[in-house]
Parts: sequence; C-alpha cells; structure tokens
Amino acid sequence: MAQAYVQVTTTTDSRQEAADLAKSAVAERLAACAQLVGPIASTYWWEGEIETAEEWMVVFKTTDDRFDELATLITEGHSYDTPEIIATPVVAGSMDYLAWVAEQTEPPEPAEDEDDEDVGPVTD
Repeated sequence: MAQAYVQVTTTTDSRQEAADLAKSAVAERLAACAQLVGPIASTYWWEGEIETAEEWMVVFKTTDDRFDELATLITEGHSYDTPEIIATPVVAGSMDYLAWVAEQTEPPEPAEDEDDEDVGPVTD
C-alpha cells in the first residue's frame, strides 16, 4: 500500500504552547515539520456562548501512520479541554518532499540489549 500523508492542525492560546507542541512532535518523530501561524483571531461557540480569542495555529506535516500518536501527544500536551485536532489528507505534493516527510517520521529503532559478555569487569 502506498504511503499516505496528512497535515494536522491545532490551535492554542499562546505562542509558547504552540512552540512546545511543535518541538515535542518533531523531537518524537511524529511530525517531520511543524509550523506556527499567528496570532490569529478565532470566533467559536463554547459552553453556550460565542467566544473570540487570539490563538496560535500549529500545522504538522506527517504520515497517516503517525497520526494517532501525534493526536495523543497533542491531547496530552494541550491546555484546552477539547483541543482542535484536524487531519487533512495530502492528495498531491512534491514526491521529494513527501519522501522526506516519510523518512523523518520513521519510528526510531528499538535499542538493542547489550550482551553481558561485552561489559568489562566491575571494580571498586
């Protein structure tokens, strides 16, 4: 099956939180790139009232395979009770760029256990 790609967006109420989410996602290889956009003005319904707020948007570039883990990272690191997490399929794009996204979001290889024989003697 061919690799599928998505752009995932979320918004938050501070640049710092947006930057923290972006850095965490890239560090965990759940996104190849994360871009901050803002500030933006958002108007929305919340708890029966129309709210207006200044927010920052984060746009994550990733693969469909990594979406669930990325959504979990966003949810756990987000200050909102119900954060926006929207994945938009990438239907076309630069093949070189998409190959780079796939490469950068490969899960890390598990660490190999070292054999006890390879460990030198312990001295006090």
